[in-house]
Amino acid sequence: MGSEADQDFVKKRVHNKLKLKMLLLVILTNLLTIYIFTGPSFSLKLNGHTNQVALPLWNSTALLNELNSTKIELAASHAIVVELQQQLKSTNLLVQALLIELTREHEHSTEKVKSILPGVISRLTDDLTIGLPDEVKLAIGPHKLPLGYSPRMGSDEVIAPVGGGCFKFQDELMKYMTYEIGGECPVDDVFAQRLMLKGCEPLPRRRCKPKSPANYADPTRFPESLWARPADTSIVWEPYTCKSYQCLIDRKKAPGYFDCKNCFDLQGRERSRWLFDSGKLDYGIDQVLRTKPPGTIRIGLDIGGGSGTFAARMRERNVTIITTSMNLDGPFNSFIAARGLIPMHVTVSQRLPFFENTLDIVHSMHVLSNWIPDAMLEFTLYDIYRVLRPGGLFWLDRFFCFRSQLNETYAPMLDRIGFKKLRWNAGMKLDRGVKKNEWHFSALLEKPMT
Repeated sequence: MGSEADQDFVKKRVHNKLKLKMLLLVILTNLLTIYIFTGPSFSLKLNGHTNQVALPLWNSTALLNELNSTKIELAASHAIVVELQQQLKSTNLLVQALLIELTREHEHSTEKVKSILPGVISRLTDDLTIGLPDEVKLAIGPHKLPLGYSPRMGSDEVIAPVGGGCFKFQDELMKYMTYEIGGECPVDDVFAQRLMLKGCEPLPRRRCKPKSPANYADPTRFPESLWARPADTSIVWEPYTCKSYQCLIDRKKAPGYFDCKNCFDLQGRERSRWLFDSGKLDYGIDQVLRTKPPGTIRIGLDIGGGSGTFAARMRERNVTIITTSMNLDGPFNSFIAARGLIPMHVTVSQRLPFFENTLDIVHSMHVLSNWIPDAMLEFTLYDIYRVLRPGGLFWLDRFFCFRSQLNETYAPMLDRIGFKKLRWNAGMKLDRGVKKNEWHFSALLEKPMT
């Protein structure tokens, strides 16, 4: 009997503990529910961002309204998506129709472009010349061709070439084209050259006459003219600081920078240029000519040839050289012509006015150097390659650059264009005051025969 009573007592104690635990669990659950339902807000994590949303969860009416509002917004979004899908389908159909139409018109497109292109160019020219004087418009055209010439020209009108930069500087262009028709042109050589350097090249033609020098005398006869100082009365000195050739010669001793400072002293350093071959940076003309069969170097070009001494040396060897030069700090073109040589007043950025595969040699000293932006220089070198005949020579004379540029920029550029190296010499620039990384290189290059 005693053992049964003990077992009943133990069962009652376990049962009472279980009731107590259940009571405590109910109390804790109720407390947690009260805390949640009476809290000011709860957190929703949407698209990776946690936002606080105030919902009075104990208020069933407010909660129902919120749910209804969300349902309405979702329905509206769905409607927008459906509308966008319909628009996308319509756009796809339109693109397909356009592609079909373009395919049908493809066979006729070339003829249509050819037929409308002259008119487009004419309208474009008209738009660019709005507000410009009639003389400018007349100078740059377009001008109708006589009947019968259209098939040969590919157009029924002629549009005069003029540099695109002219239209960017309309005030300067109007000033340049202001003159008395048939009268004397303004003495504006320096102004015109600055306009050229801005990209207005070629300049438009003018219907006026340049001022003639006073007391003009016949030039020195050839071949004495190659090394004779021209008469001061051979040019108009108004645009220049110096008023005589002696002044230009004397300025080599004056402080300050002048373009080609020694070029006008034909009895000085100019007299010995290109006569001797140092085996390094300085190449001799005779040594260069001997790289080709005798008499096969006949015509050529000197880019930025200063006062024309390279052309004079070549003329002594029966080679005709055209010299391009700008009149920077002096009358270079007039000086070249007075020596009995051919000057050409063009900038280094202009396309060379020669047909392809025609010249035997192209030379340039100092002008082609690292002051020219790389892309512009590459276009220039390709143009030189174009005008050289197969087997023609490109003499790059004392190209200035920094040492790092030599192998990283210019040697790869020349290789990329396709020149073959006959000679190549590089060395540190020896002028006083220069840094150690400033270098010159000279190269004799050949356009391949095939």
